Amino acid sequence: MKDASQYNPGVTDTLSIDVLLATLNATDVGSLDAISAKMTQVQQGLDAMNQPALAGTAGEAVAALRRGDVTEFRRARAFLQSKIGHLR
Repeated sequence: MKDASQYNPGVTDTLSIDVLLATLNATDVGSLDAISAKMTQVQQGLDAMNQPALAGTAGEAVAALRRGDVTEFRRARAFLQSKIGHLR
């Protein structure tokens, strides 16, 4: 059986974007390790979607979180949410 992406390749991208946005939204709660892991998943997803600049921003968000710069982490997360939403 064929999946929807075979008929419309954009469907897979839209699903990936929705997953990335849901993962970003889930970075509001959890341990620092769990939040860092979620942001790393977003970074890897962006790499897979050939979005190196956004993947770099996700990496910067992880680095900010690890050094305890919550303000920078939140800024990067908000930026990613905005830019990823525009990829649809």
